[in-house]
Amino acid sequence: MRGLNGPRPGADRAPANGAPVNGAPVNGATAPRTAPRPARGPGRASSPPSVFASVRALAPPVLRALPWRPLAATGLLGPLLAAVPRLSDDPPTPWLAVNLLRGAILLYALGLAFLLDDPARHTTAAVPTGRVLRTGLRLALALPVTVLWWTATLLAMPAEHRPPAGAITLEAAAVCALAAAGAVSALRLGQEAAPGRQVAVGVLLLAVLGPWFLPERWALFVTPDDPLWTAAHDRWAGLLAASVLTAAVWLREPGARLRIRCGTSGPSRTS
Repeated sequence: MRGLNGPRPGADRAPANGAPVNGAPVNGATAPRTAPRPARGPGRASSPPSVFASVRALAPPVLRALPWRPLAATGLLGPLLAAVPRLSDDPPTPWLAVNLLRGAILLYALGLAFLLDDPARHTTAAVPTGRVLRTGLRLALALPVTVLWWTATLLAMPAEHRPPAGAITLEAAAVCALAAAGAVSALRLGQEAAPGRQVAVGVLLLAVLGPWFLPERWALFVTPDDPLWTAAHDRWAGLLAASVLTAAVWLREPGARLRIRCGTSGPSRTS
């Protein structure tokens, strides 16, 4: 038997070229290194999609999910309200002309309050796409619609009775930004899937009660022939900036905080 006669001939002979024996190198030679093979097949890790690819994938469903009914209803009333002076032979006063446009702005802002209503909010909250992209895409898709609405509203007002376009456009931008900031804040601070009604009520109360409670030196709703017209629109610009900043702050993810790792850097000890 071989076990009784000792090891086989050549069993203790070291292989040539310093090849390892039983996994260990011989004669001080190092074992050849082999590069790891890349993973193949369906288990291979893939890079996350780019922002542009995510926007292209999300744009069609988000566009269909926008609350078009309140936007269309309030948007159609704006040009009709601005065209009222065309139905009368008497020229409107500057007060009437500017307040007709302000009424159109308020109506459209009430429609914008419903912009972020989403019945499937609690379902889409678990998708990998972040809140900033989902909400920002809704706001971005509503922007060209808002520009078209405001252009039609301005053109509906007779040019000879129209207030300064730049100043009244600043008012429209500030009110629309305020409504959008209210919707973003309600979405972030609350758990309701459709907070549009509460936001619309808040915007309406601000528009109705604001002129009564603001002091005269902070007046916003002045007429073009008022000496405070320029100063009032400086305040409108401040309101626009504050609304945009508020929307940007509340747009971020709720868990976007500074994370500090706890624990030891070395291996854990077991007792």
